[in-house]
Amino acid sequence: MLEGTGKFELNGRPLEDYFPSRTHRMIILTPLRVIGREKEFDVFARLHGGGVSGQAGALRHGLARALIEHDPELRPLLKKEGLLTRDAREKERRKYGLKKARKAPQYSKR
Repeated sequence: MLEGTGKFELNGRPLEDYFPSRTHRMIILTPLRVIGREKEFDVFARLHGGGVSGQAGALRHGLARALIEHDPELRPLLKKEGLLTRDAREKERRKYGLKKARKAPQYSKR
């Protein structure tokens, strides 16, 4: 993230090409909108893994953290909006004797 004109480059593509959905673009721009500086930073990011919504949420979280590094006084404002909270849910591991993490084999009486 650099000071600039509001340009986004995600994996070498502009924001509108990488996230065609307007909803995802709104999610990503939330931290900049909260502080009222939407057109003052250029963002360059590499995204991989997860789905489109997960990547949008991860980019929003990363932008919020980068803004705090740029100006620590923005932390209370971003924290109040819930932009610094990480979703810690992960896929549960598979257990032996089960088909998936919790799904047991079908019971057979005979």
